[in-house]
Amino acid sequence: MISIIDYDAGNIKSVEKALIYLGEEAVITRDANVILSSDKVILPGVGSFGDAMGKIRDYGLDQVIYDVVDKKIPFLGICLGLQLLFESSEESPGVKGLGVLEGKILRIPEKEGLKIPHMGWNNLKIKEGAKLFQGLSEDPYVYFVHSYYLKADHEEDVAATTEYSTLIHAAVERENIFACQFHPEKSSSDGLKILKNFISL
Repeated sequence: MISIIDYDAGNIKSVEKALIYLGEEAVITRDANVILSSDKVILPGVGSFGDAMGKIRDYGLDQVIYDVVDKKIPFLGICLGLQLLFESSEESPGVKGLGVLEGKILRIPEKEGLKIPHMGWNNLKIKEGAKLFQGLSEDPYVYFVHSYYLKADHEEDVAATTEYSTLIHAAVERENIFACQFHPEKSSSDGLKILKNFISL
């Protein structure tokens, strides 16, 4: 069973739908016991960093996430779910992220001819051996919707990058922690393959 952490963020249902399409049992929950007894855990979401961290703390889900990480349960952050794993975001100055991974979330720099938020399909440069991207076509196209991007502190955590006004760390992997800035559930067959790779871990 896969738990999808419910902290009142948008975009949770589309992740559930993709998992059911792949034949998985998925539950949207904030029950600590359910989450900690799951085979896998996903933290999706769209919205603002500060609001999301407030809700995660109000529901006591920060401790649940730390417990998932400690128990080595495979964990996937998607979009805002990736950003929340890091230490801070320029979107919400003074708000601490979960700090599970080291790095900062920065605003995408303005660049002539490019719209912010970045909405649309971009291709990924994948690091050799990255587990989420096994069996994918070279430089796959995936779907992004974001105004802020990850700059990870540790190059070895970065599993994939893309270019949009700047170099964006588009996915990370460390031990049982995986995260994507893009939306695999909205990224056609390549996105479903990424979810399938996560399910198969």
